[in-house]
Amino acid sequence: MSEHASRRYVIIGAGAVGGTVGGALARSGVDVVLVARGEHARVLSEKGLTLRTPDDTYQIPVSAAGAPEEIRLTDRDVLVFATKTHQLDAALQQWADQPVHNGDNVIGTAGELLPVLTALNGVVAEEMALRFFARVFGVCVWTPAAYVTPGEVIAKSWPVAAQFHIARWPAALGTDEDRVLLADIAEAWTPAGVLVKLPPDAAPWKYNKLLTNLSNAVVALTGSARDGEVATAVIREGEQVLAQAGIDYVPFEVSVAARAEGPTVRPVAGTGSVIPNSTWQSLARNSGSVETDFLNGEIARIAHRYGGTAPLNATLARLARDAARYGRGPGGFTESQLAEQLGL
Repeated sequence: MSEHASRRYVIIGAGAVGGTVGGALARSGVDVVLVARGEHARVLSEKGLTLRTPDDTYQIPVSAAGAPEEIRLTDRDVLVFATKTHQLDAALQQWADQPVHNGDNVIGTAGELLPVLTALNGVVAEEMALRFFARVFGVCVWTPAAYVTPGEVIAKSWPVAAQFHIARWPAALGTDEDRVLLADIAEAWTPAGVLVKLPPDAAPWKYNKLLTNLSNAVVALTGSARDGEVATAVIREGEQVLAQAGIDYVPFEVSVAARAEGPTVRPVAGTGSVIPNSTWQSLARNSGSVETDFLNGEIARIAHRYGGTAPLNATLARLARDAARYGRGPGGFTESQLAEQLGL
């Protein structure tokens, strides 16, 4: 381990992604704090994290907190934001001005001093974080996991639970200090089951993931497969919009090959109806909101920005908002009904 291997990882948003990563790190002895809200935070504090995997169920003691004020930040901390994108701005504001200590002295704020990883879907989190934090690292997240019950996370792959592509954001700002940090993260996280890859730039990987995430709303609204007619049409529209905007992304054949050494989804006993899809989980928990405005809605935004339209993705974003707003659970449409709504 390097001289910087004593880092602590503060994971803000211990849901499907954050809970899986935090549980895997804690189980392997990495110093980590899980930050959650409400009943989830209470259960984590009192009973630890229940991590259900295809191989076994692990009861993992964890350090947990419900608010920034409960954690004394130091200059060895790394903040990992793993909220939903539509919840990120509030979380950034909560954490940016927290004091950072070195011994008994306050040496600055989290926004000034601490590195931030944005382990979220979509492509806007990094620019949002730069409003508040000086040193931001983009993360492309592949984590087939689910959070539905307080205190419990379902990791659909094990022992490799996740694969992250991480790089400084924007990539041109990368320094030797950044390379040391990223090497430390890879060295600590990969043996724990979070496979870390360090590409020159995370942006093309995140746009690739954005395209695959466009089918989240289809799966949540219908329960249908990602490779059905509707999902295919929605992703094709996304590809056309990115091409028109001149936005590069990692080709699917490259990402498929990279995924081969990453997570492999397998059944987890007793969780057959739980889908590792953030939009599905939001509707299943009746959370009142979904992140699809930053997935399908992002494609619509890019299209509008360049004078075009993205009717399939814009309509999907609206239907997902409606489902969340009115408390409709997953599977409210058949695929043919959704195709009709989209004009397919």
